[in-house]
Amino acid sequence: MARVFVYGTLKRGQPNHGVLWDRANGCAAFRGRGRTLEPYPLVIAGEHNIPWLLNLPGQGRRVLGEIYAVDERMLSFLDEFEGCPNMYQRTPLRIAVLEWEGARGAPEETPAADGTLQCFVYSTVTYAPEWVHLPHHDDYDSQGEHGLRYNPRENR
Repeated sequence: MARVFVYGTLKRGQPNHGVLWDRANGCAAFRGRGRTLEPYPLVIAGEHNIPWLLNLPGQGRRVLGEIYAVDERMLSFLDEFEGCPNMYQRTPLRIAVLEWEGARGAPEETPAADGTLQCFVYSTVTYAPEWVHLPHHDDYDSQGEHGLRYNPRENR
């Protein structure tokens, strides 16, 4: 099992969350909530108002999200779903655990003594230069006050 940190449309209550529970895609189990250890720019951009985590550590805000344990089949599905490696890249990041519901005991399943975990995250190094100047968010909600409604894949 791999750990994946999701910060956008895959979170609970967001438009694409259902793909995590579709057993045809593999297995995913919610483990907890966390925040990036370092700040990153989380912007909403493009014609479909997609949330993007720009791979610019040290800039932006510490981003809130959810931690999932996923099997290899789900990880492969998520790579394809996220357009990896062309749209997003899957990279390891340290995540500060805020709430933990995962298993206790097995070292690979519990946060380190400092309260952090290494998780895969989908971020991008390929973006329009002006995206860096868009408002940075710390907690994405497709229906948020930002007013930038996400355009679901089925409507494109």
